[in-house]
Amino acid sequence: MDAQRLINELSRPGASLAALFVITGDDPLLTIEATDALRGVARAAGFLERSSFLMDARSDWSALGMASQSGSLFGDKQLVEISLPTGKPGKTGADALVALAKRCAGKAADDVLTIISLPRLDKATREGKWASALQSSGKFIDIPSVERAQLPRWIAERLARQSQETDAETLQWLADKVEGNLLAAHQEILKLGLLFEPGKLQATDIEQSVMNVARYDVFGLRDAMLAGDVPRMIRIMDGLKAEGEALPLVLWAVGEEIRTLARISQAVSAGQDLSSVLRSQRVFGSREPLVRKALSRVSPRSWPAAVQHAHEVDRLIKGLHVSGRLQDPWEEMNRLAMRIAFKPT
Repeated sequence: MDAQRLINELSRPGASLAALFVITGDDPLLTIEATDALRGVARAAGFLERSSFLMDARSDWSALGMASQSGSLFGDKQLVEISLPTGKPGKTGADALVALAKRCAGKAADDVLTIISLPRLDKATREGKWASALQSSGKFIDIPSVERAQLPRWIAERLARQSQETDAETLQWLADKVEGNLLAAHQEILKLGLLFEPGKLQATDIEQSVMNVARYDVFGLRDAMLAGDVPRMIRIMDGLKAEGEALPLVLWAVGEEIRTLARISQAVSAGQDLSSVLRSQRVFGSREPLVRKALSRVSPRSWPAAVQHAHEVDRLIKGLHVSGRLQDPWEEMNRLAMRIAFKPT
């Protein structure tokens, strides 16, 4: 489900608005678009008074309960929006969400329509009481992430919406430039729509207009390392260094992953079931196949040395000499990530 499909579904003849919508997803652009689309449909249906709540475990959930139980004082239908960016409402919030779900269960929107925005929840949270209540009581809209391999096609579809197109090589080039950041890709696509007429876009025109908007991040580096995508991993590492990213943060992302993989490998070598160990280490979703791939690529006996290597990089960052290691901590950070990403022939 994306924003356009959501609009199409809600605009069908005879379609009615549920009293409760829950929108969840990992990518902020896609969830924002879906929420905006739903908000527009609600506005067209007469929900003109809007109340917005940014909540977490420490918020006052009683105010939310009052807003979601009564209509507007001025006779307008009311739209109540709840954003829970942490995905952790706490006990009071969980009770409030369960109560809200019970009030909305199976009902069409009358005077009050509620939209709840959540990050994608892990399996344990989804099966919890408050999340299960929301899923069973309202319209649950899960916005899928756009994986790196799907990004060129996603860009092509967005260009087509503004009557533009380009060749496959240029789409791949543009996907590399934005490095999986949909907000950056969205901005560049809109810019191309302003700069050029509808029709076929030439590669040279796109290359001249698109700046290097890649937003390198440590989790992208982690995923490239796990996937064994050495060129992408090096590109992100170089980007992090060029942007002045704090090396301790980079080491944290890579080092924590290596320690987790070492624990998993040790448990599996001791005879434990891999799927059970992955669950115990909270490895879920799109990260799970990447972790499995890394475990199959790296020998179990190599993990202790990798953990020790991470400790030595930490010493280098602190300015200490480590025998047998390069004195540039960034270069040694590259070597650490490479020993996980690279598959010896």
